[in-house]
Amino acid sequence: MTHSTEKGIKKSSGIQISPKQVEILGQKILQQISVNRKFKDRNYSAKQLAQDLGTNTRYISLVIRRKFESNYTSFINKHRIQEALALLSDKNLDNLTVADIAEAVGFSTRQAFYVSFNKITGMSPKEYRESLVVKNH
Repeated sequence: MTHSTEKGIKKSSGIQISPKQVEILGQKILQQISVNRKFKDRNYSAKQLAQDLGTNTRYISLVIRRKFESNYTSFINKHRIQEALALLSDKNLDNLTVADIAEAVGFSTRQAFYVSFNKITGMSPKEYRESLVVKNH
């Protein structure tokens, strides 16, 4: 439950954080996950992210929820699937299997990769790859 206070600071589950703090921490999170490519590390947890950024997991979760409208796992998986789409689209990497790609982008199981891929794209990795072949002919 979120309440606004007089100073524009939102309170959620006892945590107070200003919109400016959300923006600043959000950019740091994005830097770690996307630019530094931490999403590829299958063991990179919200706890590790919080430690790397000098904060705690409650703030990490709150900022990801507010700024990116997601939870930690979905946020990480979105970045993994974006990378998978790039790998699947690269003609020079046609020799990679779907399992190879799943592992390369940080998924610990092929099933988790398939579920996330389908949730985000609406198709399986194989269907996506086949759709590229059709487009290019």
